[in-house]
Amino acid sequence: MAAIQIFSSSSSSSSSSTTKIHHFLSSKSSSAIKPIFFPSLTKQYSKKLKTHLNLSCNYKPTSSFTSETNPDDYLINSVQIDHDNDDKPREECGVVGIFGDPEASRLCYLALHALQHRGQEGAGIVTVNENIFKTITGVGLVSEVFNESKLNQLPGDSAIGHVRYSTAGSSMLKNVQPFVAGYRFGSVGVAHNGNLVNYRALRNNLEENGSIFNTSSDTEVVLHLIAKSKARPFILRIIDTCEKLEGAYSMVFVTEDKLVAVRDPYGFRPLVMGRRSNGAYVFASETCALDLIEATYEREVNPGEVIVIDKGGIQTLCLMPHKEPKACIFEHIYFSQPNSVVFGRSVYKSRREFGEIFATEAPVDCDVVIAVPDSGVVAALGYAAKAGVPFEQGLIRSHYVGRTFIEPSQRIRDFGVKLKLAPVKGVLEGKRVVVVDDSIVRGTTSSKIVRLLKEAGAKEVHMRIASPPMIASCYYGVDTPNSDELISNRLNVEEIRKFIGSDSLAFLPLERLKNLMGDDSKGYCYACFNGKYPVLPPNKEVTVKKMGDFVEDGLNGSLKSINGGWVQVPRDQLETEKIN
Repeated sequence: MAAIQIFSSSSSSSSSSTTKIHHFLSSKSSSAIKPIFFPSLTKQYSKKLKTHLNLSCNYKPTSSFTSETNPDDYLINSVQIDHDNDDKPREECGVVGIFGDPEASRLCYLALHALQHRGQEGAGIVTVNENIFKTITGVGLVSEVFNESKLNQLPGDSAIGHVRYSTAGSSMLKNVQPFVAGYRFGSVGVAHNGNLVNYRALRNNLEENGSIFNTSSDTEVVLHLIAKSKARPFILRIIDTCEKLEGAYSMVFVTEDKLVAVRDPYGFRPLVMGRRSNGAYVFASETCALDLIEATYEREVNPGEVIVIDKGGIQTLCLMPHKEPKACIFEHIYFSQPNSVVFGRSVYKSRREFGEIFATEAPVDCDVVIAVPDSGVVAALGYAAKAGVPFEQGLIRSHYVGRTFIEPSQRIRDFGVKLKLAPVKGVLEGKRVVVVDDSIVRGTTSSKIVRLLKEAGAKEVHMRIASPPMIASCYYGVDTPNSDELISNRLNVEEIRKFIGSDSLAFLPLERLKNLMGDDSKGYCYACFNGKYPVLPPNKEVTVKKMGDFVEDGLNGSLKSINGGWVQVPRDQLETEKIN
């Protein structure tokens, strides 16, 4: 198959050789992707890496790196993607880092596959072999970006990987991570999960001082800050950079001889560490990725921790200043896989207990409990078990709907929802049905689901939402609509019930959610439920409600009782509230 090779080079200011950048653009085969096989390892690590707690770092000369973009991605990117029924907060991203395994790229590929739920817009892997960085990125699913031949082009015993859903930066191919950049002392690759709330201010400052950006991603700022830092050695460059960042970041870096994992001081986004039987280290956004590649979970990367791994062992440092942890509660509600352990707690256990709360907090006479698949299933199981009502599969989710579809000329009502969710009439006809979902964002999908169930013969439809009402946007790596678009920010529960057309509606009470988290409850961020932000975005006007006759949760009472509605408060007049 013919390939087009585009070569470019830039001189380094150091005495080392010129950095070379190679882009390979080849046509994509229409045949099915072949399975990827793991050749047997020629040697095993017989000695565990020693642990060091010092700041010594050794440096190699500037290295070269090669980059390959997935073919036809420019065409794929131009195709309109259907989000008709995707009325959910979007998963942010997923990251993987592997050090000390000769099959690092293949293990990284599998780990990214396990994290596919965290991002479906693009994927990439960077490996380092003999000081050469090699990169393959592409738009689409992991299985669409990588195949056997591509992984054969990624040798080396260290790798980082990324699956993307954009929270900052558009969906263009150039924004797909990991990013690799050369600077005067070498090269560095980075993969980032999160969102930097001071990204615009940092970028403006860098551009005013001559920096040129190739992407619209906030992650590129990190590379510029590392290159401009005067700290020595390299690890102190990363620490110097991270202490300028505000917001959420769980990042993995790879250099010629090191793998570095960093988590922001609040610990908004998850990052865990594991070991394989051959001694290789693995970092990933969730433990489900460790499970797939047979890595044993060791611990979380702590909030504010920097872990450095090289041939000499592992060292750990701490970012300053120390903050009270504020882990994202939505990881347990929606984002993470049920088989993951996130922030030290089983996601499956959390969601099942959410459902059990409904059975006592918001009971209703019903004949059957169903879930909106897939994220509502575990909570529905908990509700059904606690209430003593059978759980049935009343909605079947199609996993074969592509990113685009062709609608017939005669418009079909709720077409997007019907493509992905099919009601089972044998379960629903003549029944009083409890439907469990994880969240309501705009309310548009919920109204379509209720209508779908009633058209299938359900006698009553009672919605139970396994999270509190979402009243505020997230700035920490979750793509949520503007707060004005959030239905719970505009309507009370009864008004939402009428809007979606259900016979009853109940949300998980915020206080019950906090009680369920027990002693760890203060270590979670609930900003999307109460509007109290641990880190306020700079230069933003924050929309707040005049309380009037509203109770503190802002959900009860009429919209007319706000007495003046909305007021705009400049950030410099608003102090961050201490979050309980």
